[in-house]
Amino acid sequence: MNAPELRYQVNQLTPDPAVKFDRAFATQYLTYAHRIAARGYVQAAVGNMVMRAPHPGYPDGVCYVKCQGVSLEEMSIDDIVITDVPYGRILYGDRATTVGHQMNREMLRLRPDIHCVIHLHHDETVAYLAAGYEEIRPVGLTFSYLMQKPVHFLPAHINVEDDVAPIKTFIANTNCVLMKRHGITVLGRNASECYGRVNILAAEIKRNIIAEQLAAIHGKGVDRISKDEMEEMYRHGDAVMYPEVKR
Repeated sequence: MNAPELRYQVNQLTPDPAVKFDRAFATQYLTYAHRIAARGYVQAAVGNMVMRAPHPGYPDGVCYVKCQGVSLEEMSIDDIVITDVPYGRILYGDRATTVGHQMNREMLRLRPDIHCVIHLHHDETVAYLAAGYEEIRPVGLTFSYLMQKPVHFLPAHINVEDDVAPIKTFIANTNCVLMKRHGITVLGRNASECYGRVNILAAEIKRNIIAEQLAAIHGKGVDRISKDEMEEMYRHGDAVMYPEVKR
């Protein structure tokens, strides 16, 4: 998709009476925001989550997102604003979004199948990448079934929060972006799936670190799942994770 024409500025206040605040949808947002914090994934006010809601007046839907200056841990429902997807203008509320919302919106714009994006500065992942690892070869089965696409790695000099242009080159082929010195960005078809993918990523990073430590103690290599096995799991992820009722 081509980038949208810049008709509006990011965080431009353009309230739209047709965009009503859906309190039930916002409550779902708050539930997952606090679950993320309860897992210990949140540091200060950095990191964010966006949930896309359909709207007849906006082909890309609208974004429910935490405003700047408050953390996912401490936020309340009053800290949620609504923006459009292409421009980041404020359709409901009167507080600005964070710089990272540019990245989240661009991912939603390019992936109409995705309706939730979670971005976190996850401690173990930052440490894992700083130690020189540039791929995840899981030791557990569930990672590839739930992630369903390969992880994409971004080097430290590429910051897609500041410049979203590179996103279009990789986002179709991944549901998880690892950003060196920065953190993680995870995509899901809904908030539950996105949250589950964040959890399995955090678990797999932890498993990799523990497996490396234990293998070093015993002078052995880590028994990892092969890339061919991972590709097979990606293809069958829905059938394994979300089996349908047989009628």
